Amino acid sequence: MDNIVHKNADTRTVVSVVVDKALYSFDLEFDYYLPEGSTAVVGQRVIVPFGKGGNKRVGLITAIKHGTDYGRLKEVYCTVNDGVILSDEALCLMRWMKDNTFCTYFDAVKTILPGGMALNVSQRYTINSDFLKNPDSFSLSPSESSVAAMLAGCKSDRELNDMIEYGFDDRQKKLVRSLLDNSVLLTLDIIKQRVGNETEKNVRLTDYYLSGEYSEKNKPLTAKQKKVADFLEQAVSASVKEVCYNCVVTEAVISNMEKNGIAECFDNEISRSLTADAKAVKSVDDITLSDEQSSVYDGLSELMDSDSPQCALLKGVTGSGKTTVFLKLIDKAVKQGKTAIMLVPEISLTPQMVRNFTDLFGSLVAVIHSNLSLGQRMDEYKRIEKGEAKIVIGTRSAVFAPLDNIGIIVIDEEGEHTYKSEKSPRYHARSIAKQRCFYHNALLLLASATPSLESAYFASCGRYKLFEMKKRYSRSVLPEVYLVDMKVETETGNRSNFSRALADEIRINLEKGEQTILLLNRRGYNTYMNCIKCGAVSKCPNCNIPLTYHKTNGCLICHYCGYTELFTGKCKECGSKFIYSSGTGTQRIEDEISALFPTARVLRMDADTTMSRYSYEKNFESFRKGEYDIMVGTQMIAKGLDFENVTLVGVLLIDKSLYAGDYLGYEKTFSLITQVVGRCGRGSKQGRAYLQTFSPEHYVLNLAAQQNYDEFFKQECEIRKALLFPPYCDICEIGLSAREEDICKKGAESFVKLFMKNLEGHNIPIRVLGPSACSVAKVNGRFRYRIIIKCKNNKEFRAVMQATLLDAYKSPALDGVSFFADMNGEII
Repeated sequence: MDNIVHKNADTRTVVSVVVDKALYSFDLEFDYYLPEGSTAVVGQRVIVPFGKGGNKRVGLITAIKHGTDYGRLKEVYCTVNDGVILSDEALCLMRWMKDNTFCTYFDAVKTILPGGMALNVSQRYTINSDFLKNPDSFSLSPSESSVAAMLAGCKSDRELNDMIEYGFDDRQKKLVRSLLDNSVLLTLDIIKQRVGNETEKNVRLTDYYLSGEYSEKNKPLTAKQKKVADFLEQAVSASVKEVCYNCVVTEAVISNMEKNGIAECFDNEISRSLTADAKAVKSVDDITLSDEQSSVYDGLSELMDSDSPQCALLKGVTGSGKTTVFLKLIDKAVKQGKTAIMLVPEISLTPQMVRNFTDLFGSLVAVIHSNLSLGQRMDEYKRIEKGEAKIVIGTRSAVFAPLDNIGIIVIDEEGEHTYKSEKSPRYHARSIAKQRCFYHNALLLLASATPSLESAYFASCGRYKLFEMKKRYSRSVLPEVYLVDMKVETETGNRSNFSRALADEIRINLEKGEQTILLLNRRGYNTYMNCIKCGAVSKCPNCNIPLTYHKTNGCLICHYCGYTELFTGKCKECGSKFIYSSGTGTQRIEDEISALFPTARVLRMDADTTMSRYSYEKNFESFRKGEYDIMVGTQMIAKGLDFENVTLVGVLLIDKSLYAGDYLGYEKTFSLITQVVGRCGRGSKQGRAYLQTFSPEHYVLNLAAQQNYDEFFKQECEIRKALLFPPYCDICEIGLSAREEDICKKGAESFVKLFMKNLEGHNIPIRVLGPSACSVAKVNGRFRYRIIIKCKNNKEFRAVMQATLLDAYKSPALDGVSFFADMNGEII
């Protein structure tokens, strides 16, 4: 089967196409035939008619067929020749996501391509020029003639379309359809990329001027024009701004030169990349590895040279220098003519990692994460595709970077759950990375001080190669960790959020000029507010959960759906001013710190303070320079950050995470504590950490304080094996939602029946739990139920689930119910 269609007027070539906005139940590869003389390749986007109405949809060619009967097929409307072609590897990833995450083909395509490259197909009306020339030749009723005359009076197509959309009532819009049938109005299909290319106005001398013809036939140049011409003869071309600056002229001079045929202006595409102009200021060869780092590097280097796909787990304590090993391995890949991907779990970690890499590799580094604009992401994609960037750094979506000849993919802090997508396609970056490493015979390196239980289990079984780094780099030691019993603090009259011990240590740090990090994984000011008089609780009307008070803007906000209302200080039910507030968020901690230590400079880092595009980089850089004494924040400050002057860490209200209620609660808590404790004492000074808890005897907290991952892994595996949770099984969650709770519940029960029916004849060991209401039973006006299926994620099970999903879409019992299937996601 060829991948390219050649022009041949004597044949019609059939192409298989996947179509955008197709429902899961109709998501197939559809055959179309190409117009005579058209050229197309596999992976190219096309516009095709779809459905009974023949509406224009964006499609993607997945195969080309020759000698196929096209008599009953529809014709491709047009091919999209914008240079966007999905590679064979990308098409393989598309099919893998379709089969493994229960998404549609185009959900996968949209995930692989940056959002700015998405195509929009829209229709616009225009008046038929024949009608304007001779309206009497069209047979119209009086009412149709009246509407046609109104439209003919429009000065532009835009004015005509605005009149139809916004100015016409229902009766007039029906007459518009009649005018379409009578060919008075015509429709135009507008195909537009979501984000255009960034361009800059440039100028150059014309061939007419350079040939000497101008001087023979026209008057001499003015002094300013001569200055510009001399500059352009040397520079060949330059931006209008550069010419104006260097020649000290206005744009009017250039405009007159253009009118006289001396110069010509043109649009030059420019990059919005953050790193395209970066310069390397250091050499990787100057990096010295410790004996432990060298041993790990040598072992991983051997795997890279094996010419076969490999997967390794690097388990190293915080501050052991894992990043240095990454740099050396990636440098090796680049010197071999290969490429590399470096994934980080949080956008907050990207600036620091990018700085480390650009200092060594300069413009060979590209950055991809969701905090970039659509245009920036698109330009980075193009740079990577052209081969201008060899190293890609970013969050989850960077795993799809269009690199060729990949040598290594590194997933730092691989146990973080941010690597799992929460919307379709519900993929895990680790799974995509495995597929890419299989394709390129590359090394997948998973790294963390607290690996996911699944990765540690696979390493213990020999499926992954295990490497360990047990010592901190530069002889620094792990911090001393203290558990503070908040029950004792409360009993002795201390009702604040700070124990006496932690408050004293913060004071000592301020006196020494050393910095402090405080972790509270909850934003806002108060998390619960109710009326003392009538007992009414301030709840979200869409989600039926308590609203969180944000002092910064004086509003009550729902952290699930975003509902916001102004806090008036009065009860909405009875008007009482006596409102009781409880619960603590980062805003309240910030206030309490300022009250306890008025001279302290406090930086708060949470979702409310990091909304702007470069806020992470700016704030972390300010903290690194010593412009703040204390940083308080949510989990975004817990991982991967390296500040030499931080010697104290305080963890507040950790019990909420410990008793979250899902099987991952202990693992998340252990990881969070271990990681944030590892932020201190990374320089020459000894670090210490204080964990405030009402459960100081809990084994998870004690093991985290001891940084004893091996013992935690052993005990947690015993619990999960007894209760049958991953890694001893896979979990498929079916999430359902509906406007009415009864409809949602019945739909969930019907889904279970469909699943059990499709399971007949298959010898698959499973356990079905539920259906039951989710822990947050209502979000954004929709009631939520879930079904938990403990299973083995293999081809047979996925076939049963796919059949069930198709049946569910056809079932009347699930009308009005939205549902999805998610393999090994978080159960909340």
